[in-house]
Amino acid sequence: MGNLLTTTVKSIKVNIDKCIGCRACEVACSGFHATPKYSSINPERSRIRMHVDELNDMYVPVLAGYYSAAECSGRHVYVIEGKNYSECSLCRSSCSARSLFKEPDSALPLTCDMCEGGEEPMCVKVCGPGALTYIEEEKERREEGAAVSEVEIGLQSMIHRHGLQKVMNTIARISKKD
Repeated sequence: MGNLLTTTVKSIKVNIDKCIGCRACEVACSGFHATPKYSSINPERSRIRMHVDELNDMYVPVLAGYYSAAECSGRHVYVIEGKNYSECSLCRSSCSARSLFKEPDSALPLTCDMCEGGEEPMCVKVCGPGALTYIEEEKERREEGAAVSEVEIGLQSMIHRHGLQKVMNTIARISKKD
């Protein structure tokens, strides 16, 4: 058993009753994550995406979750106000079954990082109707093994897509340049 640790858990609460589908969250997020920051706007790079049902005037912001190398085994259906929605349309994961939440140029998985280094995520700052709320809570948990880093997740994704040898050859070639 590990030691008891207190950590700050950051989350974004989504109130779909307040969302008007303006997509300002997508624009702000993609600008924040551009290189250099705010140099371009490409919603495909956004870590938040808008699920839109215009006929029912319903908009659901979905935040990017973690990468999953395996495709989901279940295809559940959610019924919201009498309309059926596939599980995929509201899923937060980046997976092999779809291109959502993947970097458009490299296909690396995207994960919401709460706009690291900022006071609150950009999507929350620009959300005029108040559909997105930033929450920080102190939680106690037992210390466990080291968490998987974003670099490791990215490399696993590249190995899955291109094969270990090709990734190793590319890293070797790049490291010779430096």
